[in-house]
Amino acid sequence: MRVVIGEDHALLRDGLTRILAAHQMEVVAAVDNATELDVALTDESVDVAVLDVRMPPTFSDEGLRAAIKIRGRRPGFPVLVLSQYVEQLYARELLESGEGAVGYLLKDRVANVAGFIDAVRQVAAGGTVLDPEVVSQLLTGQRADGPLERLSVREREVLALMAEGRSNAAIAEAMFVSEKAVSKHSNSIFTKLDLPVSADDNRRVLAVLAYLGV
Repeated sequence: MRVVIGEDHALLRDGLTRILAAHQMEVVAAVDNATELDVALTDESVDVAVLDVRMPPTFSDEGLRAAIKIRGRRPGFPVLVLSQYVEQLYARELLESGEGAVGYLLKDRVANVAGFIDAVRQVAAGGTVLDPEVVSQLLTGQRADGPLERLSVREREVLALMAEGRSNAAIAEAMFVSEKAVSKHSNSIFTKLDLPVSADDNRRVLAVLAYLGV
């Protein structure tokens, strides 16, 4: 897997490079500014990008803009965004296309190396991975009369874990139920949210977007 890193903090950039390389991923570019990031992302052989939201020169939303730009040129291009804080607007902008292959993690989560690597792989495979804190803040102020009102408490628990990018097996483990039970809840969620029959991965993304009110 070929990866581009966009991170202006030298120690974190070096750490990300070492972690990815240790897990058989090739870092083809590790840059610290938006200009070099745009150039690095023109390489069609790159499989996934790991980007900081804020980068030089303005430290506002350069990383996000680069992510949206590359996904405009290569729809569904996998992007894992790292942020110091939860930026609700940025998270929604990344998710609103509904194409999946998006991750949004707080930088503190990188300390959990196994979790970080799993997130990179899930995003590269077309999945959606959201930090639990991002999920929590995106749900703030959600409409009380939205489609989620159709779901049972148990179904909401399943969907919340789904929004974090967990597999059926991981959801089953977290909830102390069988994978068969999780699958049953998932199918019920898809039906109640009026999601058309399609590949389960796609329906999971659509269900998560509905959950977050995107």
